[in-house]
Amino acid sequence: MILAFIDELRGQGFAVESICQILSAEGLKIAARTYRAWARSNQQVAARTITDASVEGHIRGLAFTTDRHGNTKLAPEGLYGRRKMTALIRRSLPGASRGAVDRAMRSLGLAGVRRGKGVRTTIPAKDGVRAGDLLNRDFTADAPNRVWVADFTYVRTWAGWAYVAFIVDVYAQQIIGWNAATTRETELVDIPLRMAIWQRDREAHPVERGQLISHSDAGSRYTSVRFTEHLQIEGIRPSIGTVADAYDNSLMESIIGLFKTECIRTDVFHEGSYRQLADVEFATAGWVDWWNNRRLHGARGNLTPVEYERAYYAANVSEPQPV
Repeated sequence: MILAFIDELRGQGFAVESICQILSAEGLKIAARTYRAWARSNQQVAARTITDASVEGHIRGLAFTTDRHGNTKLAPEGLYGRRKMTALIRRSLPGASRGAVDRAMRSLGLAGVRRGKGVRTTIPAKDGVRAGDLLNRDFTADAPNRVWVADFTYVRTWAGWAYVAFIVDVYAQQIIGWNAATTRETELVDIPLRMAIWQRDREAHPVERGQLISHSDAGSRYTSVRFTEHLQIEGIRPSIGTVADAYDNSLMESIIGLFKTECIRTDVFHEGSYRQLADVEFATAGWVDWWNNRRLHGARGNLTPVEYERAYYAANVSEPQPV
């Protein structure tokens, strides 16, 4: 109460030392340094401090989760770098600055995941009949179900090698089919094709005959008779890139690189080593779900693939009107 009284008189222009001398003469001994210490403790917190605390709290809630044992572990969003984390935070805090996100990430020990080296896995068929390259390195599409890209990669497990194949719709970069197996037979790449066709039928956006291009590298699985006949039956036009040229399937190479970096080389989607194929399937299923439904994509306006496709259909496909 006395300190508040001194503060009020100081606001009227009186010196702190003079006020304390008068109070001491009246029997209320108080030092000027006591008032100044009280004033410092009651200073208003800086606006940036409040904003930084709010941003750090949001990032902590998004970047970390709790496992079944109650231990804190990194969530998939904890793999983001500063730019993508800023876009994610601005969904709930539109005014969050890049600097606040950067400071919060440093405070929480987050730096974003980085890619490792790529390894060549494509082995061209010696006697395979290859289709021509219909894309010519143009990995764009004006609508879903116009261009799909496909490829597979490998994962080391205790039981041996596991192979994971993907099919991605170029328009929104949505993974619409995948499969994991212990062998590199044609079934490895044919199952994702069947899955993708089924998924599009289920979404009421079936593949139109002659409108879709399926692009892959020159691997023997993609040039096999069984796979090319399946494409022909479904009315899908095959496209094959040149041999030993990653740029001719660069989009798929990039996505597989992210799969290895974000899923296989971290403990986010699977704890510990991969012992068998089931471990790889479990981790891949979690990563694909995150990729399609939650992961922000900078090339798609920081929307998820599902959001990007929904926006297309909302803008271009009208609802049927009653007669």
